[in-house]
Amino acid sequence: MLKIQEDLGFSKEEWDRIQRAVYWGEPDRQITSVTMCTSPDHSTFIINDFKASYYVGEELHATIVAKDCTGRPKSYGGDFFQAKAYSNKLNAGVFGEVLDHHNGTYTARFTLPWAGEAFVAIRLIHSSEGVQILKQHRDMDPDRVNFYGFFVGKNKQGAKVEEKVDCNVKWDGVAISGKGSCCCEYPDVRTGLMWHCRKPPTLPCNTLVYYTHSVYKNHMTDLEKEIMDKQHVNRWINGDSRMITVLASNSTLGVREACKPGMPTPIPAGFYLDDVWTSFVCATRHFNAKDKTKCLKDHHIYIMGDSTSRQWYDFIIESVPTLRRMNQHTIENNGPHMAVDVENNIDLHYRSHGTPRISVARQIMADLHYISNEIDDMAGGPHTVIVFNVFAHFTTFPLSYFAYRVSQIRRAVVALLRRAPETKVIMKTANTGHKDFYRSDWLSMQLDRVLRETFNGVGVYILDVWQMTACHHNTEDIHPGPVIIKNEVDILLSFICPT
Repeated sequence: MLKIQEDLGFSKEEWDRIQRAVYWGEPDRQITSVTMCTSPDHSTFIINDFKASYYVGEELHATIVAKDCTGRPKSYGGDFFQAKAYSNKLNAGVFGEVLDHHNGTYTARFTLPWAGEAFVAIRLIHSSEGVQILKQHRDMDPDRVNFYGFFVGKNKQGAKVEEKVDCNVKWDGVAISGKGSCCCEYPDVRTGLMWHCRKPPTLPCNTLVYYTHSVYKNHMTDLEKEIMDKQHVNRWINGDSRMITVLASNSTLGVREACKPGMPTPIPAGFYLDDVWTSFVCATRHFNAKDKTKCLKDHHIYIMGDSTSRQWYDFIIESVPTLRRMNQHTIENNGPHMAVDVENNIDLHYRSHGTPRISVARQIMADLHYISNEIDDMAGGPHTVIVFNVFAHFTTFPLSYFAYRVSQIRRAVVALLRRAPETKVIMKTANTGHKDFYRSDWLSMQLDRVLRETFNGVGVYILDVWQMTACHHNTEDIHPGPVIIKNEVDILLSFICPT
């Protein structure tokens, strides 16, 4: 078996770059009381050099001052703030970049992309003390999440029996919970990955049929629980509430070229106006049902990942009337699923990524394939589109494990593009949504940085949905609402059918 912990699939230079991308400042002292933590009630922000009016395309800066629960200004950084400029009247929003000065102050930078009114809003997602808790438990808790395996077979009397045991990935820093002898091992030869379970009481290892998510285990101390409670997490902070007046300008925000692979993602990557996203990455457009059918004609589209990418699969089917779902008698969450349009020669597929997958519903083990293996088995070509995403089910696992999974996908993509360079490969980034101890946006953002760094320069399309979900007026959800999904799918189709 490959010692994957010693070889994550990166050069030293690449791994150093990834480490720099995920670096995050921490408190410079021991935290002994919740009063020492950054407080959303006491922290403030003010717009710098406020003017009576601005022009479209101008930058706006705001200074954030982090204060603890006693109202004392903080002297170190590491807080996770999220910023946006918005207008509820115009259904408009744009993501703001937050720069940490590592002294308790931060600068939020915005580009003002629409004419009319705008306001600034800033949230404290996690204090630096909360981020430290998330990081420590991610790195040190080997069994924060566990899984059950269900073995099905017959006993000596010929009666059908089912036996349940604890399972998990096999990786340094991950442990199988529960009691029982160890282990049934299920290695994947191509990836070098291993799933393993405790041995069932009577049935053999080859009778594993289903698995589910078991339980989340909370190993936080009482102080850590207090720091991570709702009073201190995901709260809007008080600040400058003045309305920003933005005037139309003859200048443009840049002429955008046709979408192509490898284009960088700026901040901001675009903005909402009247709930319609305008991209700053490339010349995207908006598609009606007829346009979608024309774009997808003669294409084979393979979507692989989690339930946020399955939203794309479902939305495309619902908005393209000629597509018909095929009943493959599979689990709804996992797939594989398929829809076809025979007349226009379109086939659309969805498949979940391989284990681990958090789900209380039973999953069929045989249906969970590693994305890299699926790509290895594809011929590719000018009529093939591959869409993938990975993040939400990996937040409780060591960064090294996620990095290895991503490196395997990269290896498969590089090989595919070498043998079939006209294949379109589209990577969907992580999106915002969860704020809790196990699935926090900070944990997702860390995985997202690994993902982006890994595919830097590979030649895939990067579809940024982090900013699209962070600056919309809808309440954040790990499964974004239809208006956001529509805009995301419009960008996807713009990649497939550039102007």
